Amino acid sequence: MRTLISSVFVSLDGVVEAPGGEAGYRNSGWTFKDVEFVPEAYEIKGREQEEAGAMLLGRASYEAFSTVWPAMEDFAGYKAMPKYVVSTTLTEDDLVDNWGEITILRSLDEVAALKKTEGGPIIMHGSATLGRALSDAGLIDRYNLLVFPLLLGAGKRLFSQTDKDTQKLKLVEHETYSNGIQKNVFDVVR
Repeated sequence: MRTLISSVFVSLDGVVEAPGGEAGYRNSGWTFKDVEFVPEAYEIKGREQEEAGAMLLGRASYEAFSTVWPAMEDFAGYKAMPKYVVSTTLTEDDLVDNWGEITILRSLDEVAALKKTEGGPIIMHGSATLGRALSDAGLIDRYNLLVFPLLLGAGKRLFSQTDKDTQKLKLVEHETYSNGIQKNVFDVVR
């Protein structure tokens, strides 16, 4: 069974919306506008590219990343990696042709089936709506969180507000950096 890792930039109050400057959110770009850049805080991002065997994205994150990441040297490790986009609306014609193999998945059941295939971990970046659905369905195995020392108020949240049983997490790695960012890696306890 492959491990599904949710890799997220999150504010202290749980907001994950528009960390990189995506349009339409009041505090868009909060990861670089409001917090000093400290390279060592992002070490985990390079490690994720080395360790992952595939990438999973929701439609909105795919549309944002696919226009930028294929040409970025910082994300070169993802170019050849198989990518899966969960969407009920995208078609093959909507996919970019300069980012390697991309497969559209239509349901959480298809994500569950993907987890049962051979290969390395599946890394999911951003994808707030998909992440909440996968969490509620019990499909996420690990959270790689970079927690920013910011309170953003309104915005898309990391976790849903679904009424459900307690989900235990085990902290397996953590570090705090000089700019106040905290790295917290949690395994989901089953």
